[in-house]
Amino acid sequence: MASVSFNKIEKNFGKVKIIHGISFDIADGEFVVLVGPSGCGKSTLLRMLAGLEEISDGEIAIDGRVINELDSKDRDIAMVFQSYALYPHMTVRDNMAFSLKLRNADTTLTHKRVGDAARILNLDPLLDRFPRELSGGQRQRVAMGRAIVRDPKVFLFDEPLSNLDAKLRVAMRAEIKALHQRLKTTTVYVTHDQIEAMTMADRIVVMHDGIIEQIGTPLELFDHPGNLFVAQFIGSPSMNVFTGTLRQADGRAWVESQGNQWPVGAMGSGRDGQTVHYGVRPGDIVIGEAGQGIAAKVVVVEPTGAETELVLAVGDTTFTVVLHGRTTVKPDDIIGLHIDAAKVHLFETDSGKRLD
Repeated sequence: MASVSFNKIEKNFGKVKIIHGISFDIADGEFVVLVGPSGCGKSTLLRMLAGLEEISDGEIAIDGRVINELDSKDRDIAMVFQSYALYPHMTVRDNMAFSLKLRNADTTLTHKRVGDAARILNLDPLLDRFPRELSGGQRQRVAMGRAIVRDPKVFLFDEPLSNLDAKLRVAMRAEIKALHQRLKTTTVYVTHDQIEAMTMADRIVVMHDGIIEQIGTPLELFDHPGNLFVAQFIGSPSMNVFTGTLRQADGRAWVESQGNQWPVGAMGSGRDGQTVHYGVRPGDIVIGEAGQGIAAKVVVVEPTGAETELVLAVGDTTFTVVLHGRTTVKPDDIIGLHIDAAKVHLFETDSGKRLD
């Protein structure tokens, strides 16, 4: 296991700057997820850590040792790719043992490590099969086993579940998290799927356009997003956001928008008359009968079994509401919305920063 440190990392492709001076630390044994939309620089950052991309400026250190000039094979890392990258002419056993054979490792040690990894990942019955005889999930487990066999200081995962179907992705998320809890190896995981990030990470690094927007635990980012980008990126369905005017009178605060007064817990760092972005998560809205609360028209009802998702219209703004359980409301019904003021989020319209 090892700590990892990024210090003012920059990456240029020609005259185009992709990474803009990123700095953060990963603790020994921590599971950190880099998340963000396509093109934000998360995979490039991971590849620089792996030694697959040159670093334009700054330093990357593992256990306090700067690794900028080290070859990938000398960094004591193991990487699991989206494409599995298995050798088609080798059995599962030989694929898993290949890196140790390159090091001329002792045959007994190789046999033991392959056997241990196979037991951890339930690959024992598959050791003599070839990759073409495996399902996608099995191939991904073999790729993980190959990484485990190396016993690296740091595991790197580059969108390893993207090629799997939805049900298998959920199962593999649990497997990777259980694997980390068992091995306690420092892990850096890249994904564009914020659900993966929320369910797997000790901490999440949210990236956008080559910078870090916010770092925190999954619940910190969900409950206290530092800016509008994080608020709308973290959480599924995404946060409802619209623009209004912040008001205060008689000891209470609200936002005027769509002809309604939307409740606010407190003015905080905002000022009366300020234009703000008002945000509320779909699960923090309660519906009631027409004439009670803020009037909304039901546009779409989407039952999913344990939950029901509603798309509502208030004026020219569309809202998503998630209800626990089922509902009798139908499209075109008029209902009332009730919002817990303590769970409202306000953001500056210019910078997008959170108003506390």
